[in-house]
Amino acid sequence: MVFNIRDSEKRKIKTEFPRETKKMDHVWIPMSDGTKLAATIWLPIDAEEHPVPAILEYIPYRKNDFTAIRDSIRHPYFAGHGYASIRVDIRGSGDSDGILLDEYLKQEQDDALDVLDWICEQPWSTENVGMIGKSWGGFSGLQVAARQHPALKTIITLCSTDDRYADDVHYKGGTILASDMLWWASTMFAYNARPQDPSVVGESWRENWFDRLENTPPFVEEWMRHQRRDEYWKHGSICENYSDIQLPVFAVSGWQDGYTNAVFRLLENLPNESKGLIGPWAHEYPEVATPEPAIGFLQECLRWWDQWLKGKDTGIMEEPKLISWIQDSERPAVNYPERPGKWVADHEWPSANVKKKSLWLTEAKLIEEVKEAEEFLIPSVQDHGFYAGVFCPFGQPGDLPSDQRVENGKAVVFTSEPFEETVELLGHPTFDAELSSDQEQALLAVRLCDKAPTGESTLISWGILNLAHRHSHEHPEPLEPGKRYKVSIQLDALGQQIPKGHQLEVALSPTYWPQAWPSPKPVTLTIYSGEDTHLALPVRTPQSKEEACEYFDYPETAKVIDKEIIRAENRTREVSHDTITGIWKLEDVSDEGERKLSINGLQYGSINKNTYTIKENDPLSACAHCEWEVKIGREDWQTKVKSFSEMTSDETTFYLTNTMSAIENEKEIFTKTWERKIPRDFQ
Repeated sequence: MVFNIRDSEKRKIKTEFPRETKKMDHVWIPMSDGTKLAATIWLPIDAEEHPVPAILEYIPYRKNDFTAIRDSIRHPYFAGHGYASIRVDIRGSGDSDGILLDEYLKQEQDDALDVLDWICEQPWSTENVGMIGKSWGGFSGLQVAARQHPALKTIITLCSTDDRYADDVHYKGGTILASDMLWWASTMFAYNARPQDPSVVGESWRENWFDRLENTPPFVEEWMRHQRRDEYWKHGSICENYSDIQLPVFAVSGWQDGYTNAVFRLLENLPNESKGLIGPWAHEYPEVATPEPAIGFLQECLRWWDQWLKGKDTGIMEEPKLISWIQDSERPAVNYPERPGKWVADHEWPSANVKKKSLWLTEAKLIEEVKEAEEFLIPSVQDHGFYAGVFCPFGQPGDLPSDQRVENGKAVVFTSEPFEETVELLGHPTFDAELSSDQEQALLAVRLCDKAPTGESTLISWGILNLAHRHSHEHPEPLEPGKRYKVSIQLDALGQQIPKGHQLEVALSPTYWPQAWPSPKPVTLTIYSGEDTHLALPVRTPQSKEEACEYFDYPETAKVIDKEIIRAENRTREVSHDTITGIWKLEDVSDEGERKLSINGLQYGSINKNTYTIKENDPLSACAHCEWEVKIGREDWQTKVKSFSEMTSDETTFYLTNTMSAIENEKEIFTKTWERKIPRDFQ
């Protein structure tokens, strides 16, 4: 996870603003139980004479070091336009008191309400507050909005979700998201172990550090204890009761993000004032995101804040409900500097501009009519999926799927006839199938690809279903071998052009490692063609580029803070195959570099290595292994944490091992290992 700012010739750096501002470092916000949260505040210098609305970003990623660079371009910008912009580290992170025990706890929400109370009490506050955040901060905004604090008038949520079970880094389609379940847990395991800054909190930093090291649990243990959609996941999932959110929401994502699907659900279920924006971007703010075009997102934020926090009519209510980037077809690449395409507007969602078009399966083809029923065997190939790319790209080199021709030989593929006209797709494809399995536990992975006339195959969407969850993620049921079932799989949303002459491919498999943890036994599925087995495409009424609008200005931000690059970033991602042992390996190393900040002298950096292995024909050989090394220090105070996390399984049990060590000035001062066995629960 790289919190850096991409240089862009198109980004305008602003140094003068309508309001002169000041920065308040190390502000302590008291909680109702006596805990103190650490905040940085940017606000107009005359805010006590002329009070301003507030904007809150509330996340656990350490404001004084790991997010200091990105904070510097955004929060001063908002303050310069007449807002108090407030960046708070949640309980247990950064210099804030306490321990971070898990994601999205009720305590985290309660603390946010205390922060909102505190803002209202300040002499510079108008008592009108908005929240903004990406990823964890986007989740937080939705969850706090559902608590209905009277001061919170609106939120901007980026790259987030309304459903913590079905649409996050833990489970997808009821299957364990093997690529991210352990990786994200290992990330927070290492991040949570970082110490407070002694120059801010004093000598108590050491006691707090040992408390965090000893008592912060590996989150993966709790996540694996809840393998179905129970009360644990319902908490914090605002889809449980959308009506809890009574305020306007601006929901933002990108086609390379892992959280695009939620934008469509939010627009369909939240108050009419809510709006959506989907660009070509990865998991990043749109003013600095890749691929291009980045946009003037901070200007859009100001228009949103001015409308809902200052009562100005900025014209946003007359604008489309959803603005989306329809991507031109491109040959497969593991990263794109830009994605050509066009902006399209829909004034409602679901949109009358989008109609479903179905294609049926027959003789390895997708056709536009139902033929006589046939049977297709779909066998297990355990190494299918190594070229899928990462679940949630951050815009790093190597994030995206490779040419799918290397995967298609390991799946059963159905191909359409060449398209006679160019088609635009916007929304969710769905795949419905009548099928049977030779095992009680099985999954079905579906890939949708754009095949060029020259043969290249570009992955444009995918979906997966744990077939034991065919009726419910809350109450799974085993399959009866040989019995026919009808299932429906919603694939990830897309905004995609399919040019004349191109074809679509649907690839089916009961394996998708390392995205999905394998079923305990090799599986052969049988797909039955006919009326109940088809692909439904969300076809949007074509709109020419001449008719499309340019809705956004070029990006502009405040000036990024000065930094010294100690070590540059580097990424490697390699797939290997030992033909003697039959072992396949994906090794993904992200050296996120090391930097020194001029404002406080803090030096920080990290290296993350993730390894996924599996042996041909042996689903029980699957192993995920994640390592982190995270440094933070200043002059003669230098700290480092190292973590090692591993997940394996047999037919009945998952095995988790997590080890943490802490190093101060090159001397190891702490080490601990957590080991857990957790029964498989329809996985």
